[in-house]
Amino acid sequence: MTTIDDLLADAAIPVSDARNFDVGAALRRLAADAAALDPTPGVERAAEAGHRLSMVCRWILNEPDAAAHVDKIAEGPDQSPMTEDQMDVDGALVYACLLHLTGHPESAQFWWQLAAGASSRAAAYCLHLDHLRLGELREARHWYHQLTHSMADTAPPDAAFLEGLEVFARYARTSGTGASAPTGRLEKEVDRLASRGESSGIVSRPDEQLVAQLHEFTSRR
Repeated sequence: MTTIDDLLADAAIPVSDARNFDVGAALRRLAADAAALDPTPGVERAAEAGHRLSMVCRWILNEPDAAAHVDKIAEGPDQSPMTEDQMDVDGALVYACLLHLTGHPESAQFWWQLAAGASSRAAAYCLHLDHLRLGELREARHWYHQLTHSMADTAPPDAAFLEGLEVFARYARTSGTGASAPTGRLEKEVDRLASRGESSGIVSRPDEQLVAQLHEFTSRR
């Protein structure tokens, strides 16, 4: 049976040969291109999706039971490799949001996909926003369809609900009333896990040390 650790091992991100790549010249070209262009509707839409995704992630991370769910997917001395059937879907969702907010977007996408594959509509919505902020419109449409049509276990959100969510996210961002971002201590715990040097390039399962810090974070809400 496939385990989460097996999936992590197979999630290697290809790295191209950069020996002949002139970084300085590339940066100068990008700067020149950026200076010559006004923001387009696509750029503005991507930026708005990124802001909205950050707000949604903060809401999810600040839920009172967030740490308890992440604890269910954490590795420990007495725990064997976790199979997909044993995965706590909400734990994967929360962990993905934490990874996104602490600067590990590829890992966040991996854990969102695990949760969405187990029929998490919230994870599908996060993936929709994530691809939208990257300008990957085809993938964004795919996850929006998953969100609104393809998950049969629960009733899909209607258009009015999603529009209201987007309006509230914009209001929270502009008014400064959104949920708290991860603390520096929590960021350090994620960076510690990322520094383990997993061959896949994906941050591995959380551990009890990170869960303890997440409990402290949510207890102060």
